[in-house]
Order: sequence, then structure tokens, then C-alpha cells
Amino acid sequence: MTPAVKAAEKGGVRFRLHEYQHDPQAQSYGLEAAERLGLPAGQVFKTLLADVDGRTQVAMVPVGRSLDLKALARAAGGKKAAMADGALAERLTGYVLGGISPLGQKKRLPLWVDDSAGGYDTLYMSAGRRGLEIEMAPADLLALTGGRMVPLAR
Repeated sequence: MTPAVKAAEKGGVRFRLHEYQHDPQAQSYGLEAAERLGLPAGQVFKTLLADVDGRTQVAMVPVGRSLDLKALARAAGGKKAAMADGALAERLTGYVLGGISPLGQKKRLPLWVDDSAGGYDTLYMSAGRRGLEIEMAPADLLALTGGRMVPLAR
């Protein structure tokens, strides 16, 4: 059981786990998850870390879209944003790239979720390892993490 699953259980929210066989040759972890689970790419979200004026932030956008760094900087009250180094992301979250979950991270960081999430009853996101997704309502994700929904994707 991953820290993400433990966090969801401890939070008392409804969730479901979905497991699939991860292909190490997959070019995009998120698009692979959507394809393997037969889901629209807009409903599966990737978890990214970025630096906004020296402060690490977590951003979630649909796997078929990109993070708008300027939008993240605005949301976080900063001027400039850049993607965090992969090794730093792994160290701060305790997860490997392709398995970073917004739940159960080693260090709680501010979370920003693209507002397209509000168009779905449930979202899918990494449950803490490649090949394992957790499904939950967007409101439950925000309640568990203290996250906020803002326009982030392009």
C-alpha cells in the first residue's frame, strides 16, 4: 500500500484503485494510464512540481495537456515559474517520476489543480507508483490536500 492510498483511507473519502501493467517503454506515463484504463485523457491528471519564485508548488493538469507556467506563477502569487528538477521532485514527494501522487507526499506542498477537473464527477491520478491510479471526486482531492482549482492547462 502506498502513502497515497494510506492518505486517502485516513481522510475517509471514497476512492477506487485501478491497476494496469506499466510498460517501461511508454513515452508518457499519464497517456499510458488513460489508454490502458480506457479513459479520456482529460479525466486523467498528471502531477507536476514547479518552482515559483523559490517556492516549490504542485500542479495537476490533464495528461493530454501542458502546464502553463505563467498561469501557475499567477495562481501562486509569484512572477516566474520553472519546472522542478526530477531528482528534487522525487526527493520532496517520496515518489518516482511517473508515480508522483498529490496525496501522501513526504512534504506537504501547495497544490493547484486545473479547473477542467470540475467538469468530472471523478478524477484519476497516480496512486504513488507507475501502473496504479486512484480515482476520487475533485472535491475530495481538494479537501485532502488543501488544494485549489485554477486555470493551469494549455
